[in-house]
Amino acid sequence: MPPAPATAPSPPIDGGRSATALAVARGTQRLLLSMGFACVCELPLASGRRADLVALGGEGTVWIVEIKSSIEDFRADHKWPDYRLHCDRLFFATAPHVPAAIFPEDAGLIVADGFGAELLRDAPEHRLHAATRKHMTLAFARAAALRLQALADPHGRFSDG
Repeated sequence: MPPAPATAPSPPIDGGRSATALAVARGTQRLLLSMGFACVCELPLASGRRADLVALGGEGTVWIVEIKSSIEDFRADHKWPDYRLHCDRLFFATAPHVPAAIFPEDAGLIVADGFGAELLRDAPEHRLHAATRKHMTLAFARAAALRLQALADPHGRFSDG
């Protein structure tokens, strides 16, 4: 039987994000790595939504970071409260030019650029149920593994969506 036709791997979807949002994501990931977290961008959630950044700590802690590149970006988005159902802590990450005062006090706040980030406000903890934690950990692991596999075999057929 002939092999299935190869397709180019699809990189993680960036949702058409702006250069500012991509820079904020990069700087935020650098901060989270320094704090002991591994990150996956654009992770599909069981709710059908897609989280900008999901960070997994060594002890199994799950954080979600919602990236907002402008005031308009924040005001247009009403889905972020749903992310609390999928993480232990919820953060916003934004660029230095966006006023910190627009972000809700009941979420953490990170200010970042393409080189690094600073945690301005920690997020309150709301521990996940065990079944949700397991689901998130497996979704994270599967997405990360498939993305690595796609890099190793660029002509393979891989998808994490």
